[in-house]
Amino acid sequence: MPDAAPQIPVTVLTGYLGSGKTTLLNRILSETHGKRFAVIVNEFGEVGIDNDLIVDADEEIFEMNNGCICCTVRGDLIRIIAGLTRRSRAFDGIVVETTGLADPAPVAQTFFIDEEVRRKTKLDAIITVADARHLLEQLDRAPEAQEQLAFADVVLANKADLVDAGSLAAVERRIRSINPYAKVHRTERCSIDLAQVLGQDAFDLDRILEVDPGFLNQEHEHEHDDEIGSLSLVADRPMKPNRFVSWIQDVTQRYGTDILRMKGIAAIEDEDRQFVVQSVHMLIEGGSRRPWKEREARRTRIVFIGRDLPKDLLRQGFEACCA
Repeated sequence: MPDAAPQIPVTVLTGYLGSGKTTLLNRILSETHGKRFAVIVNEFGEVGIDNDLIVDADEEIFEMNNGCICCTVRGDLIRIIAGLTRRSRAFDGIVVETTGLADPAPVAQTFFIDEEVRRKTKLDAIITVADARHLLEQLDRAPEAQEQLAFADVVLANKADLVDAGSLAAVERRIRSINPYAKVHRTERCSIDLAQVLGQDAFDLDRILEVDPGFLNQEHEHEHDDEIGSLSLVADRPMKPNRFVSWIQDVTQRYGTDILRMKGIAAIEDEDRQFVVQSVHMLIEGGSRRPWKEREARRTRIVFIGRDLPKDLLRQGFEACCA
Protein backbone atom coordinates (compact mmCIF):
# COMPACT_ATOMS: atom_id res chain seq x y z
CA MET A 1 0.00 0.00 0.00
CA PRO A 2 1.54 3.38 -1.00
CA ASP A 3 2.56 5.82 1.71
CA ALA A 4 -0.01 8.50 2.50
CA ALA A 5 0.77 11.91 1.03
CA PRO A 6 2.40 14.25 3.56
CA GLN A 7 0.07 16.72 5.21
CA ILE A 8 0.20 20.27 3.83
CA PRO A 9 1.22 22.73 6.54
CA VAL A 10 -1.20 25.62 7.09
CA THR A 11 -0.17 28.98 8.56
CA VAL A 12 -2.92 31.23 9.89
CA LEU A 13 -2.14 34.96 9.90
CA THR A 14 -4.23 36.97 12.30
CA GLY A 15 -4.04 40.31 14.04
CA TYR A 16 -6.20 43.33 14.71
CA LEU A 17 -7.10 45.89 12.05
CA GLY A 18 -4.08 47.71 10.65
CA SER A 19 -1.47 45.60 12.40
CA GLY A 20 0.41 44.65 9.23
CA LYS A 21 -0.89 41.20 8.25
CA THR A 22 -0.90 41.96 4.53
CA THR A 23 2.65 43.32 4.80
CA LEU A 24 3.77 40.01 6.29
CA LEU A 25 1.85 38.06 3.67
CA ASN A 26 3.58 40.04 0.91
CA ARG A 27 6.95 39.19 2.44
CA ILE A 28 6.05 35.51 2.39
CA LEU A 29 5.00 35.74 -1.25
CA SER A 30 7.85 37.89 -2.54
CA GLU A 31 10.96 36.59 -0.78
CA THR A 32 13.09 33.93 -2.46
CA HIS A 33 12.50 30.67 -0.64
CA GLY A 34 11.69 28.29 -3.48
CA LYS A 35 8.32 27.27 -2.05
CA ARG A 36 4.84 27.48 -3.52
CA PHE A 37 1.96 28.67 -1.38
CA ALA A 38 -1.78 28.88 -1.82
CA VAL A 39 -3.22 31.96 -0.14
CA ILE A 40 -6.72 32.32 1.28
CA VAL A 41 -7.72 35.90 2.11
CA ASN A 42 -10.83 36.71 4.12
CA GLU A 43 -12.48 40.13 4.14
CA PHE A 44 -15.58 41.20 5.98
CA GLY A 45 -17.15 43.41 3.36
CA GLU A 46 -18.66 42.55 0.01
CA VAL A 47 -15.94 44.47 -1.83
CA GLY A 48 -12.47 43.01 -1.39
CA ILE A 49 -9.49 45.28 -0.79
CA ASP A 50 -6.77 43.04 0.66
CA ASN A 51 -6.65 40.89 -2.47
CA ASP A 52 -5.64 43.95 -4.51
CA LEU A 53 -2.95 44.84 -1.97
CA ILE A 54 -1.20 41.49 -2.30
CA VAL A 55 1.90 41.49 -4.47
CA ASP A 56 1.69 40.01 -7.95
CA ALA A 57 3.04 36.53 -7.23
CA ASP A 58 2.96 33.12 -8.81
CA GLU A 59 0.75 31.84 -6.01
CA GLU A 60 -2.96 31.17 -6.25
CA ILE A 61 -5.08 33.61 -4.25
CA PHE A 62 -8.55 32.71 -3.02
CA GLU A 63 -10.74 35.49 -1.71
CA MET A 64 -13.71 35.01 0.62
CA ASN A 65 -15.88 38.10 1.06
CA ASN A 66 -19.05 39.13 2.84
CA GLY A 67 -18.48 37.28 6.05
CA CYS A 68 -15.97 36.62 8.75
CA ILE A 69 -13.88 33.50 8.34
CA CYS A 70 -14.70 32.62 11.94
CA CYS A 71 -18.42 32.25 11.31
CA THR A 72 -20.39 32.58 8.09
CA VAL A 73 -17.76 31.46 5.60
CA ARG A 74 -16.05 28.63 7.45
CA GLY A 75 -17.76 26.20 5.08
CA ASP A 76 -16.09 28.07 2.22
CA LEU A 77 -12.74 27.67 3.97
CA ILE A 78 -13.25 23.91 4.25
CA ARG A 79 -14.27 23.65 0.58
CA ILE A 80 -11.31 25.69 -0.66
CA ILE A 81 -8.79 23.73 1.40
CA ALA A 82 -10.34 20.41 0.38
CA GLY A 83 -10.15 21.50 -3.28
CA LEU A 84 -6.51 22.52 -2.93
CA THR A 85 -5.52 19.17 -1.49
CA ARG A 86 -6.99 17.32 -4.49
CA ARG A 87 -4.85 19.13 -7.05
CA SER A 88 -2.15 17.27 -8.90
CA ARG A 89 0.37 20.09 -8.50
CA ALA A 90 1.29 20.12 -4.84
CA PHE A 91 1.62 23.16 -2.61
CA ASP A 92 4.39 23.53 -0.06
CA GLY A 93 1.98 25.28 2.25
CA ILE A 94 -1.29 27.16 2.63
CA VAL A 95 -1.49 30.63 4.18
CA VAL A 96 -4.82 31.85 5.57
CA GLU A 97 -5.07 35.58 6.25
CA THR A 98 -8.07 36.37 8.45
CA THR A 99 -9.96 39.61 8.73
CA GLY A 100 -8.76 41.90 11.50
CA LEU A 101 -11.98 41.26 13.42
CA ALA A 102 -11.75 37.46 13.33
CA ASP A 103 -11.73 35.22 16.37
CA PRO A 104 -9.02 32.66 15.48
CA ALA A 105 -10.70 29.82 17.40
CA PRO A 106 -13.10 28.60 14.70
CA VAL A 107 -10.32 28.81 12.12
CA ALA A 108 -8.19 26.50 14.26
CA GLN A 109 -11.21 24.29 14.90
CA THR A 110 -11.55 23.73 11.16
CA PHE A 111 -8.43 21.60 11.31
CA PHE A 112 -9.90 19.50 14.12
CA ILE A 113 -13.43 18.84 12.92
CA ASP A 114 -13.42 18.26 9.16
CA GLU A 115 -12.11 14.78 8.47
CA GLU A 116 -10.71 15.42 4.97
CA VAL A 117 -9.05 18.67 6.00
CA ARG A 118 -7.64 17.02 9.09
CA ARG A 119 -6.24 14.10 7.11
CA LYS A 120 -4.61 16.16 4.36
CA THR A 121 -3.46 19.31 6.15
CA LYS A 122 -1.75 20.18 9.40
CA LEU A 123 -2.16 23.43 11.29
CA ASP A 124 1.47 24.55 11.52
CA ALA A 125 1.09 27.74 13.54
CA ILE A 126 -1.11 30.73 14.31
CA ILE A 127 0.89 33.91 13.69
CA THR A 128 -0.49 37.10 15.26
CA VAL A 129 0.71 40.51 14.12
CA ALA A 130 0.30 43.19 16.79
CA ASP A 131 0.53 46.95 16.26
CA ALA A 132 2.99 47.96 19.00
CA ARG A 133 1.93 51.60 18.78
CA HIS A 134 -1.79 50.99 19.34
CA LEU A 135 -1.97 47.55 20.97
CA LEU A 136 -2.55 48.62 24.58
CA GLU A 137 -5.58 50.76 23.72
CA GLN A 138 -6.88 48.05 21.34
CA LEU A 139 -6.72 45.47 24.11
CA ASP A 140 -8.78 47.73 26.38
CA ARG A 141 -11.63 48.07 23.90
CA ALA A 142 -11.52 45.09 21.53
CA PRO A 143 -11.92 41.52 22.81
CA GLU A 144 -10.87 40.26 19.37
CA ALA A 145 -7.39 41.73 19.92
CA GLN A 146 -7.05 39.77 23.17
CA GLU A 147 -8.29 36.55 21.57
CA GLN A 148 -5.89 36.88 18.65
CA LEU A 149 -2.98 37.12 21.08
CA ALA A 150 -4.29 34.31 23.27
CA PHE A 151 -4.38 31.88 20.34
CA ALA A 152 -0.99 32.82 18.91
CA ASP A 153 1.96 30.49 18.61
CA VAL A 154 4.12 33.38 17.36
CA VAL A 155 3.53 37.12 17.92
CA LEU A 156 5.14 39.90 15.90
CA ALA A 157 5.27 43.10 17.94
CA ASN A 158 5.18 45.11 14.72
CA LYS A 159 5.84 48.83 14.17
CA ALA A 160 8.41 48.62 16.96
CA ASP A 161 10.18 51.60 15.43
CA LEU A 162 7.20 53.83 16.21
CA VAL A 163 7.41 53.50 20.00
CA ASP A 164 10.12 54.15 22.57
CA ALA A 165 11.91 51.39 24.46
CA GLY A 166 9.76 51.74 27.60
CA SER A 167 6.50 51.57 25.68
CA LEU A 168 7.70 48.56 23.69
CA ALA A 169 8.64 46.76 26.89
CA ALA A 170 5.16 47.49 28.30
CA VAL A 171 3.58 46.08 25.13
CA GLU A 172 5.63 42.90 25.42
CA ARG A 173 4.71 42.49 29.11
CA ARG A 174 1.03 42.78 28.21
CA ILE A 175 1.40 40.24 25.41
CA ARG A 176 3.10 37.79 27.76
CA SER A 177 0.47 38.35 30.46
CA ILE A 178 -2.16 37.16 27.97
CA ASN A 179 -0.10 34.41 26.34
CA PRO A 180 3.02 33.30 28.21
CA TYR A 181 4.13 30.60 25.78
CA ALA A 182 4.03 32.37 22.39
CA LYS A 183 7.32 33.39 20.84
CA VAL A 184 7.45 37.20 20.59
CA HIS A 185 9.53 39.01 17.95
CA ARG A 186 10.00 42.76 17.54
CA THR A 187 9.58 43.81 13.92
CA GLU A 188 9.49 46.89 11.69
CA ARG A 189 7.24 46.53 8.65
CA CYS A 190 7.03 42.81 9.51
CA SER A 191 10.67 42.36 8.54
CA ILE A 192 11.64 38.97 9.95
CA ASP A 193 13.46 35.84 8.87
CA LEU A 194 10.61 33.75 7.47
CA ALA A 195 12.11 30.71 9.19
CA GLN A 196 10.75 32.32 12.38
CA VAL A 197 7.21 32.32 10.93
CA LEU A 198 6.87 29.37 8.54
CA GLY A 199 7.50 25.72 9.33
CA GLN A 200 7.20 26.27 13.08
CA ASP A 201 5.40 23.00 13.80
CA ALA A 202 4.11 24.99 16.73
CA PHE A 203 0.71 23.36 16.98
CA ASP A 204 2.46 20.06 17.73
CA LEU A 205 2.99 20.24 21.47
CA ASP A 206 5.38 17.29 21.43
CA ARG A 207 7.70 19.23 19.16
CA ILE A 208 7.52 22.35 21.36
CA LEU A 209 8.47 20.36 24.43
CA GLU A 210 11.41 18.72 22.70
CA VAL A 211 12.77 22.17 21.84
CA ASP A 212 11.85 23.79 25.17
CA PRO A 213 10.98 21.14 27.78
CA GLY A 214 10.36 23.74 30.48
CA PHE A 215 8.06 26.12 28.68
CA LEU A 216 5.05 25.09 30.76
CA ASN A 217 6.94 25.15 34.04
CA GLN A 218 7.59 28.86 34.29
CA GLU A 219 5.74 30.99 36.79
CA HIS A 220 4.09 34.01 35.24
CA GLU A 221 2.77 37.21 36.73
CA HIS A 222 -0.47 38.51 35.26
CA GLU A 223 -2.23 41.82 35.46
CA HIS A 224 -5.40 41.18 37.39
CA ASP A 225 -7.49 43.42 35.17
CA ASP A 226 -6.77 41.34 32.06
CA GLU A 227 -9.89 39.59 30.84
CA ILE A 228 -7.79 36.76 29.42
CA GLY A 229 -5.20 35.00 31.52
CA SER A 230 -3.37 31.72 31.82
CA LEU A 231 -2.92 28.94 34.33
CA SER A 232 -0.03 26.47 34.36
CA LEU A 233 -0.38 23.19 36.24
CA VAL A 234 2.54 20.87 36.97
CA ALA A 235 2.71 17.52 38.79
CA ASP A 236 5.63 15.18 39.43
CA ARG A 237 3.38 12.23 40.25
CA PRO A 238 1.86 10.26 37.35
CA MET A 239 -1.78 10.64 36.39
CA LYS A 240 -4.44 7.97 36.85
CA PRO A 241 -5.43 7.34 33.20
CA ASN A 242 -9.22 7.09 33.49
CA ARG A 243 -9.42 9.87 36.05
CA PHE A 244 -7.24 12.21 33.98
CA VAL A 245 -9.09 11.64 30.70
CA SER A 246 -12.47 12.08 32.41
CA TRP A 247 -11.31 15.29 34.07
CA ILE A 248 -9.99 16.77 30.82
CA GLN A 249 -13.22 15.91 29.01
CA ASP A 250 -15.35 17.36 31.81
CA VAL A 251 -13.32 20.57 31.97
CA THR A 252 -13.52 21.00 28.21
CA GLN A 253 -17.29 20.51 28.12
CA ARG A 254 -18.01 22.60 31.20
CA TYR A 255 -15.67 25.54 30.65
CA GLY A 256 -14.83 25.18 26.96
CA THR A 257 -16.52 28.41 25.92
CA ASP A 258 -14.10 30.31 28.18
CA ILE A 259 -11.00 28.16 27.53
CA LEU A 260 -9.43 29.56 24.38
CA ARG A 261 -6.47 27.20 24.23
CA MET A 262 -5.32 24.25 26.30
CA LYS A 263 -2.12 22.31 25.75
CA GLY A 264 -0.60 19.65 27.90
CA ILE A 265 1.66 16.66 28.15
CA ALA A 266 0.94 14.04 30.79
CA ALA A 267 2.84 11.24 32.46
CA ILE A 268 0.32 8.42 32.77
CA GLU A 269 0.68 5.72 35.41
CA ASP A 270 2.23 2.49 34.06
CA GLU A 271 2.64 4.05 30.61
CA ASP A 272 6.04 4.51 28.94
CA ARG A 273 4.86 7.04 26.37
CA GLN A 274 3.93 10.68 26.75
CA PHE A 275 0.24 11.51 26.51
CA VAL A 276 -0.29 14.80 24.67
CA VAL A 277 -3.59 16.67 24.77
CA GLN A 278 -4.72 19.99 23.32
CA SER A 279 -8.00 21.75 22.76
CA VAL A 280 -9.55 24.75 21.09
CA HIS A 281 -12.63 25.77 23.06
CA MET A 282 -14.75 22.60 23.34
CA LEU A 283 -12.90 20.57 20.71
CA ILE A 284 -10.25 18.32 22.16
CA GLU A 285 -7.77 15.77 20.85
CA GLY A 286 -5.12 13.70 22.51
CA GLY A 287 -3.10 10.54 22.32
CA SER A 288 0.19 8.84 23.07
CA ARG A 289 3.30 10.25 21.45
CA ARG A 290 6.97 9.43 21.77
CA PRO A 291 8.41 7.32 24.62
CA TRP A 292 9.80 9.12 27.64
CA LYS A 293 13.56 9.44 27.39
CA GLU A 294 15.73 7.56 29.84
CA ARG A 295 16.72 10.51 32.04
CA GLU A 296 13.74 12.70 31.27
CA ALA A 297 11.62 13.85 34.21
CA ARG A 298 8.19 12.25 33.86
CA ARG A 299 6.26 15.36 34.76
CA THR A 300 2.75 16.39 33.75
CA ARG A 301 2.45 19.96 32.47
CA ILE A 302 -0.73 21.65 31.30
CA VAL A 303 -1.44 25.26 30.39
CA PHE A 304 -4.88 26.82 30.07
CA ILE A 305 -5.41 30.18 28.38
CA GLY A 306 -8.88 31.60 28.70
CA ARG A 307 -11.33 34.10 30.06
CA ASP A 308 -12.10 34.20 33.80
CA LEU A 309 -10.66 30.73 34.37
CA PRO A 310 -11.88 28.91 37.52
CA LYS A 311 -8.30 28.46 38.66
CA ASP A 312 -8.97 26.92 42.08
CA LEU A 313 -11.36 24.34 40.63
CA LEU A 314 -8.92 23.49 37.85
CA ARG A 315 -6.09 23.03 40.34
CA GLN A 316 -8.23 20.82 42.59
CA GLY A 317 -9.38 18.65 39.69
CA PHE A 318 -5.84 18.34 38.38
CA GLU A 319 -4.44 17.31 41.76
CA ALA A 320 -7.23 14.73 42.17
CA CYS A 321 -5.96 12.99 39.02
CA CYS A 322 -2.56 12.23 40.53
CA ALA A 323 -1.83 8.63 41.37
